[in-house]
Amino acid sequence: MEKKEQLYEGKAKKVFATDDPTLVIVDYKDDATAFNGEKRGTIAGKGVINNVMSDHMFQLLEQQGVPTHFVRQLSDRETLVKKVAIVPLEVIVRNISAGSFSKRYGVREGIVFDAPTFELSYKNDDLGDPLLNDDHAVALGLATRAELAQIRDMALRVDAVMQRYFDTLGVTLVDFKLEFGKTADGTIVLADEISPDTCRLWDKATGEKLDKDRFRRDLGGVEQAYQEIMKRIMGQGETTDREK
Repeated sequence: MEKKEQLYEGKAKKVFATDDPTLVIVDYKDDATAFNGEKRGTIAGKGVINNVMSDHMFQLLEQQGVPTHFVRQLSDRETLVKKVAIVPLEVIVRNISAGSFSKRYGVREGIVFDAPTFELSYKNDDLGDPLLNDDHAVALGLATRAELAQIRDMALRVDAVMQRYFDTLGVTLVDFKLEFGKTADGTIVLADEISPDTCRLWDKATGEKLDKDRFRRDLGGVEQAYQEIMKRIMGQGETTDREK
């Protein structure tokens, strides 16, 4: 698969065209951002971990009937995916109170919900990714009601699969962000990534944070936390860049 011109560069990834117009290559970076880009830094090895972990999780979800953009991993930092038009919604599923939920509603972190909560945000950095409901999303032309229902169903299925999976690793899945995209024929698939950048992951025994909150909150041990998650998921220690 020939890697061609760069199509896009975001906070954590670059996207490149290929000789197949239906496929693109995603290249994961070590750059780290928080608070809509207000805080910036680098997490050594993050690109490798996020790429390999995302690919592992996408394959797990595919096996459980969740369609994704994943095609195949090309190297430790690069993955071939279906080209999609991203639906401009950030989907957040929460199992336990934490982060912006706790701040917004004035509750402590760590409250276990009776059922997962489902949130939508308008994917727009200039506006600070504001929360919205289904009516807002439809009014803004971001998605149809049928698409929103499908996205909600898929997100909750992802949550069920991931909760069971992380539990086997001694990790609590607190919350996570998803993005969805449409393929050329209009099919909605799970896209973007699933990583310590996009999930809150707490050690079940100690409550230790094993995700980007360590970067957001200047807790230290950021690289070690990412490596620990990788070790549990892949059964390996520290990762290095290498071609597959």
